[in-house]
Amino acid sequence: MFENIVEVRNLRKEFAADAVAVKDISFCVNKGEIFGLLGPNGAGKTTTIHMMLGLTRPSSGSIKIFGKDIEKDRVEILQRCNFASAYVYLPWNLKVWENLFIFSEIYGIKNRKEKIEYLLELFEIENLRNKITGTLSAGEQTRLNLCKAFLNDPELLLLDEPTASLDPDLADKVRKILKQLQKERSITVINTSHNMLDVSELCERILFVQHGNVIAEGRAEELMAKFGGASLEEVFITIARSSRLEGALGK
Repeated sequence: MFENIVEVRNLRKEFAADAVAVKDISFCVNKGEIFGLLGPNGAGKTTTIHMMLGLTRPSSGSIKIFGKDIEKDRVEILQRCNFASAYVYLPWNLKVWENLFIFSEIYGIKNRKEKIEYLLELFEIENLRNKITGTLSAGEQTRLNLCKAFLNDPELLLLDEPTASLDPDLADKVRKILKQLQKERSITVINTSHNMLDVSELCERILFVQHGNVIAEGRAEELMAKFGGASLEEVFITIARSSRLEGALGK
């Protein structure tokens, strides 16, 4: 029997009466599963992730992680989680190793220096340890964020575009590292991405959202069969274009 690490029920977020970012969505994520949360820009993915992190308060609905309510037990939950986004930057005025050392202290990591060196080497940025974070390229920032995300050996990892700004070679290496670490440590992962190669190689199950609504859920092959696409990219385009057409027609 599956153990639900994440349970989202009837989640809704209204920023204004006519601005509803998330509309009563529900889903569960099983222990050790890599779960894809997909949708076009403005679909509600980031708002959903922010609510799961306790950064944004839901208008209604519930979020349980490890069986605990995110609003009541946020600190306890987040101690067992981590988050990496290509669009969130660590303090720019610190050196790479200083950023990682500070976060390792926040998480109470033992053997901090050894853990930092291991992750820097794993993501192939050990040569950047003494560089000022603000001088890094976008791809280097992405890999530094991933180093930060694995510092506390999270049980639940939330990823937002984990290979953004990486060239195809580095993106392939990062996907392999993520799969390796996830398998070795039975990490539960929620991955949002516009890179369909990331999704097809990493995600076991996928939830498509559009305009805050759940459009479809299932394995990649199930979604391709349902929407008649030869690839996930074709499915993505079909959902995005049909929804935009409906919006243009006022449906």
